[in-house]
Amino acid sequence: MTKSFYSAVQSRRSIYGISSEVVISDERINEVINLAVKHTPTAFNSQTGRIVVLLGEQNKKYWKITFETLKKGLPEEKIASTEERIEGFARGYGTVLFFEDYSIVESFQYKFASLEDHFPLWSHQASGILQYLVWTSLEQEGFGASLQHFAPEIDEKLRIAWGIQKEWQLIAQLPFGKPVSPPKEKIIEPVEDRVVIVK
Repeated sequence: MTKSFYSAVQSRRSIYGISSEVVISDERINEVINLAVKHTPTAFNSQTGRIVVLLGEQNKKYWKITFETLKKGLPEEKIASTEERIEGFARGYGTVLFFEDYSIVESFQYKFASLEDHFPLWSHQASGILQYLVWTSLEQEGFGASLQHFAPEIDEKLRIAWGIQKEWQLIAQLPFGKPVSPPKEKIIEPVEDRVVIVK
């Protein structure tokens, strides 16, 4: 169920109602994500983005670890709603974890010392591009997804559970699955107020 790219750009939304039903093969998921990683632009061609894709039981395990970690710092009245939200992510087909490899960032800071302060920012900008490209690509393949940010609270547990390198910093998570409910209504501010073209 592929769409045109512009159609995917228009229809990409935060989808929270997702299921674990198969939409495309795992091989196709791998192909789509590899393409995104390979072709995402980065400052100085630094290629700092790293991705881990958790499917099936590994996806459930990830969100269980996330909830058990988060609930320790939550007030009692927020535990149930947080658990419900996390369980919604766990019901999906998988989760894409986005990391930035800070050993690469630091090597470029050393190599180009006069630009040292810029490389962490450029790294996060590149990660944002990669997140958007993966999200839109999965939308194009028929998945629904939403971008989440549960970090750095779970970084150490990730390293233990999946052998993640300590230089990899977790930036965001993208739980995805077959959409089972529509996105919420979205108010879009007039683009005429946000875009200026100068001739």
